[in-house]
Amino acid sequence: MQSLSATDLDAVAARHPHLVTASVWSRFRIPLILTGGILYLAFCSWLFSVPQVMSSANWTIAGNYLADWVSYEERPTIAIRDDATMKVEFSRFDPIGPNPNPDWLQAKRETITRTVTTPAPATAAGAAASTFSFMAPAPSSATATATAATTETVSEEVVTHAVVQMNPEATIEVAPPGVTVTRSGETLAISLAKDSVQASGPLPAWATQRAPGEKIVVAFGFSGWAEVRSDAVIVHKRYLGWPGFLFDIDSPYFGKSLSEVWTLIRSDTRLDPTRSNLDLAIDNILYNPSWQHLDVWTKLFQTIVMAFVGTLLASVVAFPLCFIAARNITLNRPVNQLVKRFFDFQRSVDMLIWALFFTRAFGPGPLAGISAIFFTDTGTLGKLYSEALENIDDKQREGIKSVGAPPLAVQRFGVLPQVLPVFASQALYFWESNTRSATIIGAVGAGGIGLKLWEAMRTNTNWKNVAYMVILILIVVFIFDAISNALRSRLIGKRNH
Repeated sequence: MQSLSATDLDAVAARHPHLVTASVWSRFRIPLILTGGILYLAFCSWLFSVPQVMSSANWTIAGNYLADWVSYEERPTIAIRDDATMKVEFSRFDPIGPNPNPDWLQAKRETITRTVTTPAPATAAGAAASTFSFMAPAPSSATATATAATTETVSEEVVTHAVVQMNPEATIEVAPPGVTVTRSGETLAISLAKDSVQASGPLPAWATQRAPGEKIVVAFGFSGWAEVRSDAVIVHKRYLGWPGFLFDIDSPYFGKSLSEVWTLIRSDTRLDPTRSNLDLAIDNILYNPSWQHLDVWTKLFQTIVMAFVGTLLASVVAFPLCFIAARNITLNRPVNQLVKRFFDFQRSVDMLIWALFFTRAFGPGPLAGISAIFFTDTGTLGKLYSEALENIDDKQREGIKSVGAPPLAVQRFGVLPQVLPVFASQALYFWESNTRSATIIGAVGAGGIGLKLWEAMRTNTNWKNVAYMVILILIVVFIFDAISNALRSRLIGKRNH
């Protein structure tokens, strides 16, 4: 083949300039695409008020929520009385355990004697007067004697001064009627009065007060935070980890190392006379009131069953319907369209909406979740199956027909070998996907771990439990994803051979 010279190319360009001149789109397509993308992002930013949302977002609260996922708090309350004495109280379920006396809370304790006056009980005359009836006689003067009030002297241990060490650079000193907070060299002095909290000067960046006289909240980063009120100082000291994950504070195994627990389990001395130490340990773990392992695992199993049964039923129902919807299998166009529109109806409504509908119909529980998955996936799988049938190679089917095989045998040997691996692969993918979806629909009452997760999030305090359930869900999804990918690869590989 002879190449053209430069003179010939110039002559061709002069006669046909459109062949060598790039179009406007070819020359400016990259700048136009970039400009269009920037304009679209700017429109979305304006439509959803992204700058305003970002500027008003409270990133500190978001950080605290994330910290709550992997940490726990010890929450002593330093109650302040009218006589300037105090009392340190821990909640019943505080992770510090029974008889709390942490080294980071130094309290000066004194024993004081006080006189307690007990009010006099109601007199007989007063009691009779309170139940006066026109049909009953008036009480006699002999029974109308009064009882005088009694006084009693009691001794009580109180706290007169307390210092909370939040971290090496932050302390809270409580000495009524004042509280002194120190953080990284900055000091905030707070005076306490009846129903009023006042700072001695401007609040530092780590302290907030919504309105004059209201409580002051002081933050110490990951170490925690505290509320300074007129009648109490509530401390939230944070630690990394999940306390009591295996054994609750009421368990005899609480606070013991794994080696100590193993020694107790092997010991012949029973902690509970009615059961062995191993049985007691397993019972304490499964029925841990804080973490509720048995209930969480049961709900997780419900979620897995919901995804499996819903996907299985959808595959079984979609399988025969897809042959009716396929135009090259069923040659009746009105019937094809009717079945396809039925598939569209099922998959046009999101699974979450169907879950709400079936929850109202069947009540909360796994049955509603299974029904939602089944109803939605029947439409989606039916559409995918019918499209796979419409794209088969007709040569195999024609070959089966040419030997006089009946219609059922034509579908069995001429169609199914081509599409069955695709059907199974798509069903496996939906099974894996529905394992995630079942968690979401469970949050609206369809049962499973989703409902448990939503209950933990609603309390706004059990974020450790939320993290625990999220990790379990991730593990299950990873396992099912690996199984599904392996099976799909195997099926598609067999098909390619």
